Amino acid sequence: MRLFAKAAAAVAAVALLAGCSGGGSNAAGSGTTTLEWWTINLTAPAANAAVDKIIADFEKDNPGIKVKRTPRAVDAHKDSLRTAIGTSAAPDIYDYWAGPGLGGELVKANASADLTEYYKQYKWDERFSDAALAPVKQYGGYHGVPWKLNGEALYYNKKLFAQAGITETPKTLDELGAAAKKLKDAGITPIQFGGTVNWHVMRLLDTFLEGKCGSETFDKLVTKQADWGQEQCVTDSFTELQTWSKDYFNPGFIGINNDESSALFFGGKAAMALEGDWFNASIEDQKMNLADVGVFSLPTGTSRLYGFEQAQYITKDSKNKDAAAKFLDYFTSKAVQQETLGLFAVQSVNKDVKADAAKATQLTKDWDGIFKDAKGLYMNNDQNFNQSQTREYWRIQNLVATGGLDPQQAGADMQKFLESSQ
Repeated sequence: MRLFAKAAAAVAAVALLAGCSGGGSNAAGSGTTTLEWWTINLTAPAANAAVDKIIADFEKDNPGIKVKRTPRAVDAHKDSLRTAIGTSAAPDIYDYWAGPGLGGELVKANASADLTEYYKQYKWDERFSDAALAPVKQYGGYHGVPWKLNGEALYYNKKLFAQAGITETPKTLDELGAAAKKLKDAGITPIQFGGTVNWHVMRLLDTFLEGKCGSETFDKLVTKQADWGQEQCVTDSFTELQTWSKDYFNPGFIGINNDESSALFFGGKAAMALEGDWFNASIEDQKMNLADVGVFSLPTGTSRLYGFEQAQYITKDSKNKDAAAKFLDYFTSKAVQQETLGLFAVQSVNKDVKADAAKATQLTKDWDGIFKDAKGLYMNNDQNFNQSQTREYWRIQNLVATGGLDPQQAGADMQKFLESSQ
């Protein structure tokens, strides 16, 4: 199926969906530019209220620009973009995940504007952290403006680590494996996972691929520039996954979801949880003793942060790029990001925005260090792959994890599917 067909039928369908004949516009004789901004739904009322305030404040300071926000659920947003991009119904700005399989799909389709001139004009390259900049720079030039970055790392129960004789957090994958063995030998479940949601176990496989293959090869693998069946590090990663799932996961992991497995961590029944920065709030909600919980970077040896980013993209065919860039400059400014810190993510993509040290928990401070020390970003593979490729990645992962597929064969099976899905 052609992703961005410009057939008249598609244009008509999008016109109905968008409720307009095109993206942004200049009202005749009014001197007002209307920016069409398509976003993914924000489920938290406070976050939506914050966006409404950002728009109102921007319009007050810029009376010649109006921002029309159209939020949609995830699947509806994806479908709308895939139908509209390349037609007159496309928005001026669209919100999307920055991975190659999502935001990158539209970049490769020549739908996203290269924003290099605006990065120079507004000095955005100095505004954002290295981890936040990496996804928007990965295609050459600058595609998209970072606005929401979530990191993932290993939470651990300090008491259980001490009980197993672990005195330092692991700094390498080998040390992580040794720590898991100590925990198991002490009668403690080393790490919890819920297998029914697929993406939960995926986080560990992604981590092994980054650590065993290195950043350069990892990026080549997820962009089809390296052969999964020919890289020994891929086999090593699947082998490691099988070892962990057999020896170190909670028993019966494949039959429960992530919420059910997280209860093991909250209840002190599992020593580690591979989770994102949003897990801080869950730990507090579950009334865990914060003094007993720590978090450390995934010890891949590459210094890259594991996580995912959402960016705001300006469409290549937008007639209002200057106004769109002006709005995004305001949206990601220190003042706005400081005011909304915690509503969109624990950390801001703006490196000058800091949490109130007097109110920050130790976990928040630990995350500050993780983000500060990160040298780039590697993304969850369900962000890197398209939908069908992700399903196959999960299928192979689950077969390996449950002993249904030899790790030696896993890479070749993945490569075969990638070649057939091009």
